[in-house]
Amino acid sequence: GSPTFPIHAKRDDVECSPGTFVFWDEGYLTNCPEQPFVPAALLISRVVSRPAKNIVCLDAGHKSVAAENLIEKRITFLNKPDLTVKGQSEEHLIAGCGDWSTIKEGDIFYGLPYHICPTVALYDEAFIVKDKRVVGKWKIIARDRKIQY
Repeated sequence: GSPTFPIHAKRDDVECSPGTFVFWDEGYLTNCPEQPFVPAALLISRVVSRPAKNIVCLDAGHKSVAAENLIEKRITFLNKPDLTVKGQSEEHLIAGCGDWSTIKEGDIFYGLPYHICPTVALYDEAFIVKDKRVVGKWKIIARDRKIQY
């Protein structure tokens, strides 16, 4: 697993495969700062509305980002780090912000999930972006679950 990767990577004749290293996430970035991985998966979220002063509503609900952690440990917005998550429903995320004067409906925020593994499993595919352009996509095979009887 990712937390024990540095320990086992030092052993001879051991092949390591840390679970989250392909995408990395805010949780491991925070809890395992000694590991040299860089986050490579982001969620794109848009401002849906500004329902009250210094409050914004985004389209980043439970259906778009893993919701098993505490509300403050679900997503961090890289281009608006002062957003503080206040609530979340299936479709929407409510966040407080210090200064909302420059925020308007339709603005895009780039979210780094706290836990990428169950977040990725919410999608059929991931888009590969290079130099600000979509250059391909990966099928998310974790979506192909079946209940056997």
